[in-house]
Amino acid sequence: MRFAKYHGTGNDFLLVEDLDDESRLSNELIAALCDRHRGVGADGLIRILRSDRADFVMDYYNADGNVSEMCGNGIRCLAKYVFDRRLTSKSEIDVDTRAGLKHLVLDAVDGTVERVTVDMGQPSLERKALQMSGDPGGTFVGQPLLAGGRTFTATAVSMGNPHVVLFLGPQDDIASVDVPSIGREVEHRPEFLNKTNVEFVRVEDGSITMRVWERGSGETMACGTGACAALVASSLAGLTGREADVRFPGGLLRVAWRGDDHVFLTGPAVFVFEGELSAAWTDGVLAGARR
Repeated sequence: MRFAKYHGTGNDFLLVEDLDDESRLSNELIAALCDRHRGVGADGLIRILRSDRADFVMDYYNADGNVSEMCGNGIRCLAKYVFDRRLTSKSEIDVDTRAGLKHLVLDAVDGTVERVTVDMGQPSLERKALQMSGDPGGTFVGQPLLAGGRTFTATAVSMGNPHVVLFLGPQDDIASVDVPSIGREVEHRPEFLNKTNVEFVRVEDGSITMRVWERGSGETMACGTGACAALVASSLAGLTGREADVRFPGGLLRVAWRGDDHVFLTGPAVFVFEGELSAAWTDGVLAGARR
């Protein structure tokens, strides 16, 4: 089985071209591939399939091998993969995901995609969409949330997958925040019935600086759906307008929450390398999982 590694603002993925849906990968194998010490290393894995209602299907898995609904950085990498490898000649494509159809506009230079804009759809604040306990039609916006021994102002936003945005104060140094400890604590809070992604956000002069703890992957260099959730939460709080730059340790994304209520994400997609997975390595991983 061949694979390719790509990243979007440092958020890295293994892409497997499986157009005819012939390679069902186990959770154990995906987790082993994404392991940064014993495998290839990645924040997640994407199988690329043909679709009967779109151009392609994105079958996305977190680094722990569990399925996830959507990935904003990953879907841009998929777009670059299919265009650069001549699986499509279109400059605009539709991709089917577990969070619905997504429309992508590809910015190619000399036949190579460098940036992609994704229509991420409409955000939802309802607890039902967030798989959050309580009144299904209720929201969690600008509420206190106790974690890591301190109280954050928090807003929960679904971008097809659940997010909790924690606002930091002007006195906070975002680099020194204990993201792994607090992020893990919030991810596993009982009110989030299917766990949650956690964003640590500082807003200054209308732009957003953030770090992210991703459900099933841990801290990552960037998160596309997290950037969208952060912009929505910051706009609702009056801290930004409806468009802003979002800066991660891995780079810069641009997010716009437009008048039709759709959120648009723009950022780079970068090819890293490709390789081949040997049967011997696969058999060893699966044998170890069975033991």
